[in-house]
Amino acid sequence: MNVLFVVSECAPLIKTGGLADVAGALPGALAHEGCPVRVLMPAYPGLESKLVDAKELLAFDDLFGGPARILGGQAAGLDLLLLDAPHLYDRVGLIYLGPDGNDWPDNAVRFASLSWAGARIGLGELTDGWRPDVVHAHDWQGGLTPVYLSHMPVRPPTVVTIHNIAYQGHAPAWQRDDLRLPIAGFTPQGFEFWGGINFLKAGLVYADAITTVSPTYAKELTSPEFGYGLEGVIAASVEKLRGILNGIDLDHWNPESDPAIANFSIRTIGKRAANRQALAEEFGTVAEGPLFGIVSRLTPQKGLNLLLNLLHDLLDREAGLVLLGSGDPDLEHAFSAAGTSHPGQVGVKIGYDEPLSHRIYAGSDVIVVPSRFEPCGLTQLYGLRYGALPLVARTGGLADTVIDANDAARKTGVATGFQFHPGSGRSLNEAINRACDCFADKKLWRQMQRNAMKHPVGWETSAASYRMLYESLTEAAP
Repeated sequence: MNVLFVVSECAPLIKTGGLADVAGALPGALAHEGCPVRVLMPAYPGLESKLVDAKELLAFDDLFGGPARILGGQAAGLDLLLLDAPHLYDRVGLIYLGPDGNDWPDNAVRFASLSWAGARIGLGELTDGWRPDVVHAHDWQGGLTPVYLSHMPVRPPTVVTIHNIAYQGHAPAWQRDDLRLPIAGFTPQGFEFWGGINFLKAGLVYADAITTVSPTYAKELTSPEFGYGLEGVIAASVEKLRGILNGIDLDHWNPESDPAIANFSIRTIGKRAANRQALAEEFGTVAEGPLFGIVSRLTPQKGLNLLLNLLHDLLDREAGLVLLGSGDPDLEHAFSAAGTSHPGQVGVKIGYDEPLSHRIYAGSDVIVVPSRFEPCGLTQLYGLRYGALPLVARTGGLADTVIDANDAARKTGVATGFQFHPGSGRSLNEAINRACDCFADKKLWRQMQRNAMKHPVGWETSAASYRMLYESLTEAAP
């Protein structure tokens, strides 16, 4: 059963967030389920050179303002289809942002083009004869794909996955013709949203199935608190909505073979201490209590302002803190100032460094994810895999993947981390204190670390769920 992914980024080729990790890892798991995947993504600068055995498989004389072509080949273990459209993607800057840090003003056209190309491939127009049985679009950037396919008499079923509903993709109403959208769809029951065009809403309305990245997030999306204005659309589509938990690449994230760390396993977990020592030396921290780690985008969503307000309480417990992240300038400044004010206790590095992130997961005692909302979250999964116990808000995928060390869980020996709710400073502080208390009980802590490292965080179960979803759609197709 052939599957086409329509996606704007894909690790390890190009990445801004968890969407890329999913797009890069899920195809391999689906292949084991008998669902080979081709990944369609834009040919950002430098990507074409990474293709092996590249062939032109489709050409467009005019793709939203210029010529374009689809190049097929292999890279990073993936079967790739690159949308080579220089007028849209050959630019200096980030994939969504220009050099000035603002969105590219033509992002609507750029990703409508990606969706249009996905629809043409869905109709079997590649010259090598490959045709998908299912077209699976990801987030708003692929959201128009089901719309473009909807009026075709013979088409593959479509799936749209919501990775983060906060990002929806908007265009003014006057662009409807430019985006090649049908006038009949410009209604509240279609892709119209407050007088404009909403890409993600379009995908939700026109797709045959909707998935999101955790069961709890699927439930949360029907509420105004989490739905970002689309809760009514989600509620009306609940029969075609499924929450399928994300996983991680177990080969890339493997403490037994990770080249960035001193290797260890669940059987040799004592060797993990070398990573803690090395991490403390790298950041210049000393902690008798637990070493708390943060690897995160610094945005209000991540709830890290709560931790800043509790920093003195955390340090009073003889704990330490190391942080790797970037984003909101105010948060960057606040954490940098905390590092300056508390040398030897708080270490901060602004930016992103992939090997360093691995060292933080391998060396921290606790990984902190106090998000206001979190569709799935991968940080806590990396922490579980590396024996860094997650301390998380009870929301979205965080709630679905971490077993809180409450009295019952400790007594039965199943706890893997710490949850807090509601998302307040008082509740987070209580969870920090519980983590410090548990850390003082070395036997309990070691048991929790082993529980964490045994917790299933790969793609096997979720890939099987996607396969069953694809099968149900193809069986129902006319």
